[in-house]
Amino acid sequence: MSGAEPNTAPHIPVLLDEVMLALDPKPGDVIIDATFGAGGYTRALLNAGATVHAFDRDPDAIAAGRSWDEASEEPPRLVLHPRCFSEMVEGLASVGVAQVDGVAMDLGVSSMQLDQAGRGFAFSLDGPLDMRMSQDGPSAADFVNEADEAAIADVLYHYGEERQSRRVARAIVAARPLETTGELARVVRKALGHKPHDKKDPATRSFQAIRIHVNGELDEVHAGLSAAERVLRPEGRLAVVSFHSLEDRIVKRFLRDAGNKGQAVSRHLPGEPAAKPAIFTNLSKAIKPSAAEIERNPRARSSILRSAARTAEPAREAA
Repeated sequence: MSGAEPNTAPHIPVLLDEVMLALDPKPGDVIIDATFGAGGYTRALLNAGATVHAFDRDPDAIAAGRSWDEASEEPPRLVLHPRCFSEMVEGLASVGVAQVDGVAMDLGVSSMQLDQAGRGFAFSLDGPLDMRMSQDGPSAADFVNEADEAAIADVLYHYGEERQSRRVARAIVAARPLETTGELARVVRKALGHKPHDKKDPATRSFQAIRIHVNGELDEVHAGLSAAERVLRPEGRLAVVSFHSLEDRIVKRFLRDAGNKGQAVSRHLPGEPAAKPAIFTNLSKAIKPSAAEIERNPRARSSILRSAARTAEPAREAA
């Protein structure tokens, strides 16, 4: 999950009841938890009697999951895949599974990643400027210290919706090298004229943008949704929780296109192409957390759930 300030509270899965209602797990179902994290959704699915294939690119999450009893059962009811969720087709094939009854996706950074200063995701916890979910490849420090000013500005604008991206990028380049989250946060705040009483820390947008860039998160969402379309059986259910407008926009557009919503075709016009059959149906409206859930778990505040059911139509070719 993403989009909220870090704290030290134990992990609480967001919109859990709503996700379980959308997936409707039954004993014997095979369901993918595409973003395992601390396993909040997985635990609920296992308790409902399902077998869960859990994906996570973070080796810490996979290591924690290996201690679960269900992972050592024979056959296991918890099958762990140390992969990006965009690779769910290949991951399932490697263990002889072709289709599943449901897919749950909880997008963005996890609570555990936010709460560990050493992972470098949170601007409120000073630590190394890392932000890598998979713990390999170029880090956030590599990006801010090596990219040119224009590239940094583009990332801040497109992934953080930072309207003063050029000013922030200029300040970052002038302050290099930057090695810690605290250093970067101070540079951003100074560039934007941060006041202690401001409701939202201005570093939020820049940290989100850099994290999304370092991890290729939006490309991963596109590819993951396409993969879910391919692995879901007819009547299989998809539930996706997002935490900011960039993610939700992708999910909304994907489901709209796959459900052929908004496609205007007139049967009275000769030569008009017939409407394409829907690949997903029963598209939900945006479901948001209740006031009670937000009070119990402030990190749920910006979350949005969208769900749908797979039809029997063949999957589209992956982009």
